[in-house]
Amino acid sequence: MADKLTTYTDGNWDKEVLGSDTPVLVDFWAEWCVPCKTLVPAIEAIAEQFGARLKVGKLNVEENAHVPYRYNITTLPTLMIFKRGQVSEQRVGLLSKENLIKLVESNLG
Repeated sequence: MADKLTTYTDGNWDKEVLGSDTPVLVDFWAEWCVPCKTLVPAIEAIAEQFGARLKVGKLNVEENAHVPYRYNITTLPTLMIFKRGQVSEQRVGLLSKENLIKLVESNLG
């Protein structure tokens, strides 16, 4: 399932996220963040379930400082959904798979 996840970086952000015609779910994470690791199976399941209608990926905040700074990411994990280059939804902290599904469904309409 992990191959359905895109790795977002400062370098590909504008094209892959802001320039996407498809809604994008971004998981901001860091290697040291235990809740981020706990969230991985749910993120992978979302990518599998909604992959045809939603791009799903992760951005490592330790390796990419510009994008997290731009969006004032100060707590991990932070999940953001982008539509047509704009933030549509943001959640901070650990979400259950069920709540993550509800979040995605409410943004896919």
